[in-house]
Amino acid sequence: MDKKFFRCDVCSKQYTRKRHLNTHFLTHTNEKPYFCSVCNMQFFRKYDLNIHCHTHMNEKPYSCDVCNKQFSQKYKLFIHFRTHTNEKPYSCDVCNKQFSQRDKLNIHFSTHTNEKPYSCDLCYKKFSLKDNLKRHFLTHTNERPFSCNICNKQFSQKDKLNIHFRTHTNEKHYSCDICNKQFSRKDELNVHLRSHTNERPYSCEICNKQFSQKCNLSRHFRIHTNEKPYSCDVCNKQFSQKGTLDVHIQIHTKEKLYSCGVSNSFFREIN
Repeated sequence: MDKKFFRCDVCSKQYTRKRHLNTHFLTHTNEKPYFCSVCNMQFFRKYDLNIHCHTHMNEKPYSCDVCNKQFSQKYKLFIHFRTHTNEKPYSCDVCNKQFSQRDKLNIHFSTHTNEKPYSCDLCYKKFSLKDNLKRHFLTHTNERPFSCNICNKQFSQKDKLNIHFRTHTNEKHYSCDICNKQFSRKDELNVHLRSHTNERPYSCEICNKQFSQKCNLSRHFRIHTNEKPYSCDVCNKQFSQKGTLDVHIQIHTKEKLYSCGVSNSFFREIN
């Protein structure tokens, strides 16, 4: 007997069960009937709501056998386990680069097509992924639905909350293969690696000076634009760098600041 399919009238996608079609149809109407009683976040499916509730209860029933890291969802444990096995089952058809997660492959693939079908209604900025548009839109609404259950600091994105949370747990999953220094974020490791390779991928388009970090290029660029975004609250004098403003403030506070010759950071006392 032929299997019966239920077809969506909007996009023609087919399902073997009517309830799956009904759930899918909500993505067209943007109706989210299930909402969290703690943070009011809304969901298409009850299943998604139940999973979300784990973030408030901090319940993590799934544990990695290798490093004992715990997860609230089984599929997250499954994805995490690939960091130990180095398994990358998803491959780009254009350049053959491999990825451990399908969504990372999708993000990468947009670099080849340069396709950006999702546009912001307020500023018209375009995005290749719908999730990126959603994250961007929060910059207009200033909405921060993700809250740290330790210090209550709020974030617009869940991955930013996860990164912040490591400041409490002191988790450092990323290790330098050369000097074994450990980092809580992969981008911090990538920046650190340039200290070994002397790689400077960011170049000033005016004077061609090169930098290992994008923030350093942005800071340097103010020399050309004469931009001074940091202002003294006491005398209104303006500065191009926050560190320079901090040094200036000691004139008003009589406080001595000491400069680090390596990182250009400033400290109130020498330990």
